[in-house]
Amino acid sequence: MNVLIVLTSHDELGDTGEKTGFWLEEFASPYYQFKDAGATVTLASPKGGQPPLDPKSHEPDYQTDATRRFDNDTAAQADLATTVKLSDVKQDDFDAVFYPGGHGPLWDLYEDLDSIALIESFIGAGKQVASVCHAPAVLLKAKNADGEPLVKGKRVTGFTNGEEEAVGLTNVVPYLLEDQLISLGATYQKGEDWHPLLVEDGLLITGQNPGSSEIVAQALIKAIS
Repeated sequence: MNVLIVLTSHDELGDTGEKTGFWLEEFASPYYQFKDAGATVTLASPKGGQPPLDPKSHEPDYQTDATRRFDNDTAAQADLATTVKLSDVKQDDFDAVFYPGGHGPLWDLYEDLDSIALIESFIGAGKQVASVCHAPAVLLKAKNADGEPLVKGKRVTGFTNGEEEAVGLTNVVPYLLEDQLISLGATYQKGEDWHPLLVEDGLLITGQNPGSSEIVAQALIKAIS
């Protein structure tokens, strides 16, 4: 079982002067889910090397068993520091791809041509594409075989407008993920803010928020086992 994890390379939170990147829990929990299931895990990002960590996701309030495990795992930290360039990745080498969120993907991965082509290639090969929280943004510019938006008519979820408002970034992010998914014809689903939600539709697996990362990873493992 070979799983690709694609992380953001974007670290600027709009024009606020603050930093963003990937959300630690959304990486660490799936990373260990895949590893513990016996998968070979490859990490990639648009620029390669060390992807930027959203500093807020490392604060005490957001620590979980998985993030603490990562903090004590020098091998995993070295793995993260040496992500391969996304342009060097081929779909043929993997059984599935997983995208962790954080605000970074809203800026870079959603319009990254290598990422878009990779997602379309995975779908074309009948392989699962999973994403959580803000990372369903990576689906926004992908097309299906008919040239229509990949998410059109598909049941998906992602970070809600209410959750974005709660973190005070409604006017900072370049767009609201919930609105964008709906505008493309997706059947957007959401639960209560901050409650885990998993949505599966064919080859797409999406999770609503950070707390959904573990169940998304588990669903992905089940789908490819």
